[in-house]
Amino acid sequence: MRRTRSPNSSFQCFYLALTLASFVTASAGQLGSSEFKPPVAKKAQKTSELHGDRLVDDYFWLREKANPEVAAYLEAENAYTDAVMKPTEALQKKLYDEMLGRIKQTDLSVPHRDRGYFCYSRTEEGKQYPIFCRKKGSLDAAEQITLDPNEVGKPYKFFSIGTHEVSDDGRLLAYTVDPTGFRQYTLQVKNLDTGDHLTELAERVGSVEWAADSKTVFYTVEDDAKRQYRLYQHRIGSKADDDNLIYEEKDERFDVSIGRSRSLEYLFLSSDSQTTTEVRYLRADSPTGEWQTILPREPEIEYEVDHRGDRFFIRINDVSRNFRLVSAPIADPRKANWVEFVPHRNDVMLEGADFFAQHYVMREREGGLPRLSVTDLHDGRSHRIEFPEPTYSIFAAANPEFDTTTFRYNYQSLVTPNSVYDYDMNGRKATLLKRTEVLGGFDPSRYQTEWIHARAADGVRIPISLVHKKGLPRDGSAPMFLDGYGSYGIPNSVTFSSNDLSLLDRGVIVGTAHIRGGGELGKPWHDAGRMKNKKNTFTDFIAAAEHLIAEKYTSRDRLAIQGGSAGGLLMGAVTNMRPDLFKAVVSKVPFVDVINTMSDASLPLTVTEFEEWGNPEVKEEYEYIKTYCPYTNLARKAYPATLVKTSFNDSQVMYWEPAKYVAKLRTLKTDPNPLLLKTNMSGGHGGSSGRYDRLKEDAFDYAFVITQLGVKN
Repeated sequence: MRRTRSPNSSFQCFYLALTLASFVTASAGQLGSSEFKPPVAKKAQKTSELHGDRLVDDYFWLREKANPEVAAYLEAENAYTDAVMKPTEALQKKLYDEMLGRIKQTDLSVPHRDRGYFCYSRTEEGKQYPIFCRKKGSLDAAEQITLDPNEVGKPYKFFSIGTHEVSDDGRLLAYTVDPTGFRQYTLQVKNLDTGDHLTELAERVGSVEWAADSKTVFYTVEDDAKRQYRLYQHRIGSKADDDNLIYEEKDERFDVSIGRSRSLEYLFLSSDSQTTTEVRYLRADSPTGEWQTILPREPEIEYEVDHRGDRFFIRINDVSRNFRLVSAPIADPRKANWVEFVPHRNDVMLEGADFFAQHYVMREREGGLPRLSVTDLHDGRSHRIEFPEPTYSIFAAANPEFDTTTFRYNYQSLVTPNSVYDYDMNGRKATLLKRTEVLGGFDPSRYQTEWIHARAADGVRIPISLVHKKGLPRDGSAPMFLDGYGSYGIPNSVTFSSNDLSLLDRGVIVGTAHIRGGGELGKPWHDAGRMKNKKNTFTDFIAAAEHLIAEKYTSRDRLAIQGGSAGGLLMGAVTNMRPDLFKAVVSKVPFVDVINTMSDASLPLTVTEFEEWGNPEVKEEYEYIKTYCPYTNLARKAYPATLVKTSFNDSQVMYWEPAKYVAKLRTLKTDPNPLLLKTNMSGGHGGSSGRYDRLKEDAFDYAFVITQLGVKN
């Protein structure tokens, strides 16, 4: 249906934005005060039909990004949000100063060895981005800055580095930059000897890897739907127009990526959907050779490949959803020649395996917690690295060297800042190299962490991690800020945040519900919260909230919740289902318009995520999505106080989803609670790119939560 637009509507939106912006400076009303009138988005009905249903979307017009009315409406919403939040400006400033005061602004990462260099990054006070550096041969050598994003990114409001790969001879740096937040990266090559840049090689680049000759670089590019679908080969010194197309992925469910083994001997081209993998390999010293396939794609079979000696090592879920580890001879890696290294285990998820010259390290998950297991390849003996706290996270750090007996990892918990350890795989000893310094007198002994479980309606135990000040009463009086995600099989890791101290020190309990759809308990945990099991994600979160209230950690009028992206979908779904359970909601870049987005194959991520959410063109899948889609299920009733955040240049969840959601909810909500939409007009999916700007965004969010929960400032 063709939409009719009033010729004066653009001017009216612009005038409204100016009026509200002026009103901000003229008034200092109370947060949520009815004296502020929110913008009213115009309706321009768009109808469509799907499986016999007539779908009506009054706010479809908001996806016209080039339409000046759209930006004017978003700016009007920003002005309204600023007006409502004006009474918290002093609190925002106080929170920002607290957060900044805990950070060592001029700092240095732990250097790691990489092909004769010690590589590290450092930050300088007043600068938004870390600076990439190296020293040749010794830490006493002169510093060389390989890349300074503060200089390269000066012309831009947003600036992000994607890949950062140095050639084998150490002379050339291939890196990608995104100056808009839309995650469209441009590939550049810098001569580290002279500091000169070569001509920009390609746009819309994803992954990048060098061949062993230091003259050939491979890179992937995206299509119009932001799917990485082609692999190109570039020869340094040649024209970009002459680059060779090596591979094109025709199946729109699959993305491609290029990587290289830690041994540096092989390049791997991986084609991945949400449920299926196919990997090709090529010797890194033969960049013009013929790519071979490890295992042709089979539905529901995922795998990844590493290399050592004359064998490939393959982590694969062909026998169990939780993966096993096999090896295959490089000379003939067909499945008939596989040897099982580590069998599948029903209660342990094999997340990854890192191979070195003499050892391999398995990254596992058991009981919702991460584990590290080290195996000596000479005698086959294995042991686990033990960790001291009831809930924590571990991540493999930079381990580029193949011939080493040291494994570096990062450890942190809700009360332990990020800590870098070197682990002696022979001596079985961990050495702490650096723990992120928290300024301002931080004392971890003042806080307590807990790992508890709620019971879902079907009897499944749902893990919840908590942190709070010691001695906090368990009488339901404590305010709580509960986070959730539960999608893509991604674990919602338990990490340290110095920003959270601004909540903890005010008596707020900070928690995470580790709900189905995530990866905390392995691949089956993901399966139990995707496709036609997706509503388990939402009911798990509700069960966690109910448990915390029943156990008197908090109460309904003291519980705020938060989720971002797919976690924003969670926020929309649970507030539709149980709006009475929550006092306040922070929903960041929320994926709330599931039916409309998943029905549009031209949008980023849509086709590649049919295996996560379902395809509305399939009637059964449409009927299921319809039961939980937040935008579809908004209803005339009372909702919690809600802050919705988005970015105009977000490429993952387009800005119009949260904008439409807020516009529609305004017409339905029956409560006086504030409903705020804040759009970062120059940000991306993660908001602003600079560290100081991000602190200001966090301070804004925390001010909203603190005010809504009635926490003393």
